Amino acid sequence: MRVVLQRVSRAEVRIEGEVVGRVGQGFCLLVGFTHGDTPDAVRWMAEKVVGLRLFSDADGKMNLALGDVDGGVLVVSQFTLYGNAEKGRRPSFIDAARPEEAIPLYEQFLTELRERGLTVASGRFGAMMEVELVNDGPVTLILEK
Repeated sequence: MRVVLQRVSRAEVRIEGEVVGRVGQGFCLLVGFTHGDTPDAVRWMAEKVVGLRLFSDADGKMNLALGDVDGGVLVVSQFTLYGNAEKGRRPSFIDAARPEEAIPLYEQFLTELRERGLTVASGRFGAMMEVELVNDGPVTLILEK
């Protein structure tokens, strides 16, 4: 499982011009799955996202987590995170999990985040999506399990 996390002041995802998910302050997560990813990896990633202290405290230090700032999460499926462009000019996506494997893990990830008390918005798995965000920082991390 691979996640690109961006700290945002706002983010939204649109499908065919319609806003299907929106958050204010929080994280925008691009999420990809590979073969062999497990429910345990999804639980670990949800815990990691919830616990990361990436928001500034009164002293200006990154010391606060999402819950401390009442932050939300926009989750967008992104199979291209497992693209391999080592050879040739067209990336290979054979390392990305097939939808029948990835969709249940994606849905579990959304559930795990919600069960931890977060406001969670999302795109739609497999849809052509437009993501708009305003970076807060910018702060961007790549997380992998």
